[in-house]
Amino acid sequence: MATVLMCRRFPRLSRVTAFSTTAKHKAKHGSSKSKREKQGTASTGTESGATIQLLNPQDYRVLYNPSAYAKGRAGSQQHTDRDSSQALGDTFTGPGTAQAPQTFPTASSQALPPIRSALLKHKFSTLLEQTILATLYKEEAEKEKWEVHDSKEDPRMFQKGRPEYKSLSCDSSEPAQTLPAEEGDSILQSVAGCEGNPGIITDYFHKLSHLPAEQRGALVSDPRFSALCHCAVTAIRLLSTPDLISILKACVRLAVPPTHPLLNACEGEFCRRAWDMDLEQLLLVADCWRCLERGVPSYLGILFSYANLHWKDLTLPQFVQLVYIIGEGRRSPADLAQKVESMILKHLDSFTLEELGAICLGLFKSLAGMSDHVMRRIADRVSLQMGDMSTYALVNVLKMLRYTRMDHLPLMRKLGKVIPARIPTTNIQGIMHITLTYSSLHFFDEGVLAAVATSLPSKVSYCRSKDAAKFLWSFGCLDYEPPNEEEFYSSLIKQMHRKLHEFRKFPEHLLTALLGLAFVKRFPEELIDYALREEFLQKTRDSKYELSRDLFTLGKSVEIECPTYRGSLLPPQLCQEFTEMALSFAEQEIYVRPEIMEATSLLESILGGPEYVRNHMILPHTRSSDLEVRLATDGHPIPFNFKDPVAGKKLKDMGVSLTDDLMSQLIKGRAHSQSPVEVENEARTPGQGRGDAAGTPCLGGALIADAKTQLEPKPGCCPEAPPPFPVSQQPQEVRLALQVSNRNHFCYGSKRLLGLHCLKRRQLRLLGYEVVEIPFWEWFPLLKRTRSEKLSYLHYKVFCPALLTRAG
Repeated sequence: MATVLMCRRFPRLSRVTAFSTTAKHKAKHGSSKSKREKQGTASTGTESGATIQLLNPQDYRVLYNPSAYAKGRAGSQQHTDRDSSQALGDTFTGPGTAQAPQTFPTASSQALPPIRSALLKHKFSTLLEQTILATLYKEEAEKEKWEVHDSKEDPRMFQKGRPEYKSLSCDSSEPAQTLPAEEGDSILQSVAGCEGNPGIITDYFHKLSHLPAEQRGALVSDPRFSALCHCAVTAIRLLSTPDLISILKACVRLAVPPTHPLLNACEGEFCRRAWDMDLEQLLLVADCWRCLERGVPSYLGILFSYANLHWKDLTLPQFVQLVYIIGEGRRSPADLAQKVESMILKHLDSFTLEELGAICLGLFKSLAGMSDHVMRRIADRVSLQMGDMSTYALVNVLKMLRYTRMDHLPLMRKLGKVIPARIPTTNIQGIMHITLTYSSLHFFDEGVLAAVATSLPSKVSYCRSKDAAKFLWSFGCLDYEPPNEEEFYSSLIKQMHRKLHEFRKFPEHLLTALLGLAFVKRFPEELIDYALREEFLQKTRDSKYELSRDLFTLGKSVEIECPTYRGSLLPPQLCQEFTEMALSFAEQEIYVRPEIMEATSLLESILGGPEYVRNHMILPHTRSSDLEVRLATDGHPIPFNFKDPVAGKKLKDMGVSLTDDLMSQLIKGRAHSQSPVEVENEARTPGQGRGDAAGTPCLGGALIADAKTQLEPKPGCCPEAPPPFPVSQQPQEVRLALQVSNRNHFCYGSKRLLGLHCLKRRQLRLLGYEVVEIPFWEWFPLLKRTRSEKLSYLHYKVFCPALLTRAG
């Protein structure tokens, strides 16, 4: 009797806390996040296992369609989302992408070989190859084929709102009288007699385009149809413009390939006679090219020039259709930008909600941008009528809101009430863009995120590599682990394994995903091992994005938080190179910020000089600075900073003055026309030097001599007790890492740290530092107060009695 061997393996997933199933996790630990914060050491856990079936997917291919909210032949979403992951730290930027449709191999139950044959291939060259096979779970064997995402939303829905769009667009799905197949065959037999007769050629194309769908599909390969196309090319100069447009529309219904010789001839002819056409005809032809998925940059250039000259003649539908074409062409005419915004404001109250969504999508795809004033006006209207807006149009507005980094609280609050109920019926790419909007704007809404997390596991098979990466990034950025965290994260990690072939083409997505996981203390070791191999490092060098900072953050985080990890690590020379880059940037942009320089100068006064405090990056891979102070357990400062080039600098050397205007911006945030995520840059305003002299040094916890008032320490002002000090650190020494934060380190309008900064503080504690917060909501207002008040505040931050008691 034959023996059947089934193989089970458990992919390694390093976590700072013990890894358990969801049921055990909740029963034993309650809130997973609060539990992890009480545990300071890394451990290795396991993910729920799956039965492995060895597959041979070589001959099975499925169309990979990354069109973001596109239907039919509407084209693919190629917009770069890299802006969406900026500003998590002082300079930290997460990767994004631009994608185009590709065909990739995948696995299916149709490709299952006999078990005996599969067992002969039981040896694998690397652990990663085993992991790739391990991700082909039994649910794939139960499916006949992969489900391919196809949006249920129509990106041209805005055209249904006005009858005028019928003359501006080509609707190949519009029902029409069907031509009998016999008549179509008769036409093809008569092709030879139509040569040189434009009227007959046009009539033949029109009639053939109304054949039944099955006949139309085979028509393009018919030699007789090729002969008809040749006749059209020969007589193209004789065709009137309406006849030529009729032939082009027929080509849309016949699904003529975009590289067909007839279309080459049509494009050239339309470019030649474009200036003799009216705007309605030009827009209709442009829409036909879009339906045919043919790039026509020369034609579009003429269209945009024509529209620029006849701008005052544009009707509202013509304007919306023009913006739609601009988006589909992925190019934004610079000379039209100001006119587009003026037209938006002119017709803002007359646009339908779907038209507003189409305008936002067109400008988003073309990277045209939008002024804060116009975006705010659009957001004002959408926030009042959101309930009547389709999810597709709403998502398009959110894309533009994200692109302009607009902090529109009424819209975001209304969104939190409307969108959770829509999440289950929204397609995966729409959900991704909703989630990414929240993370990009640093806006935390637990209701929305919980709804996304609940809905995602059942839809995870629809995720592209980009989608999975953005979900992980968004949840990690906002430092949110949902109630179903184990199911949520395990489903996305499994999908990452399935999409490994896509990560090879788009390495930025893998780094995005792994960083998002690292923020919430999850480290899938096989994927990390792959990401840090030389082969993948070379792919990142070839990427159009700068990925070195992301690699640096990932590589160093693994070294600190995964002591049991034995996979690939970043080469030392790369770490050195990345460190030098980070330090060079910090010296120019971070160390010199007024709020940090002021704190440094005052600490020097309190402790006794620049040798007692160092303004630097303890962890360069986290992209933000620290003020390091060392104390003996009896409270006396320990000098250690003898070579720091930044230590001797004074604020007056920077030419910065803490003016009322600057302080107002630091305390209240940027003006409405500016983005809140860039508030930290306000500190770099040129001005006069600080004329305040250094105060009297104070050692051993004594208060400075000229202090007239003391700020009582607030409850919870002292950091948590650290884990045991590293061997290299003396037990009697207390190392403090003071964090002079700004609002860009926190979720919008809250005191909730973003993922990168949670990661930083966690790693500082693992390295034996006491983390002392100097939060912006306390420190920035103090910058306008007296010197003695600032000194008193910092004194109590450094010489916190509870801190010294724990350390002793």
